[in-house]
Amino acid sequence: MIDPSAHIHASAEVEADVDVGAGTTIRDRAQVRAGARIGADSLVGRDAYVDAGVSVGKGVQIHDGALLYRGVTVEDSVFIGPGAILTNDRFPRTPAATRGVPGARRGAADATASGDQTPSLVVVRHGSSIGAGAVIVAPAEIGTFATVGAGAVVTRDVPGHALVAGSPARRVGWVCACGHRLLDSNGHPAPAKPERYAIDTDLVCDTCGRRYGYVPDGETLEQRTGPRQSAPA
Repeated sequence: MIDPSAHIHASAEVEADVDVGAGTTIRDRAQVRAGARIGADSLVGRDAYVDAGVSVGKGVQIHDGALLYRGVTVEDSVFIGPGAILTNDRFPRTPAATRGVPGARRGAADATASGDQTPSLVVVRHGSSIGAGAVIVAPAEIGTFATVGAGAVVTRDVPGHALVAGSPARRVGWVCACGHRLLDSNGHPAPAKPERYAIDTDLVCDTCGRRYGYVPDGETLEQRTGPRQSAPA
């Protein structure tokens, strides 16, 4: 069902059985395939591709040329930068390549053709950001408020609030819920390695004032204080 308040450009291709929420915009030449779900107040940019069955939450921004393939789930308030690619198969082969090969696995291309759900999934959690041109190789989970740097190639799960960059992507620091890099108690960018937190136990955002503590068991952060008054929410 397409909400009457949604704005869909005349050149966009939106197939049958697609849900588009109130206030959502789908720009020119975007493709949204059958069974996809896009929540309210979201954006699908020019030339973006949302594959069959993909689930997108509320307040999500999918920018120009981003590609979200079958099996991807995007939670609320996520940013997906221009040209980012969220894949669905770590070991891709065309059906022709493995035809007649004993014991060959059934790839994502076969599953998509037959309408089955792809087993390798990408989940992008609430409030996280995927930089321009980044590639997420399935299976992978991007944690809450994590940030994937532009051009990064993610091949493993990313913890909440982690900042990752490079190919393959590695954790290089930590980010606040407001998106800015967190600092240690000496005012330096918080390091990636948890050993440093034996001394610097608190991480702080110089922009909004939130404070965090490192959680070793989950290799993530927990918020200890909220933003200061009049700071970004």
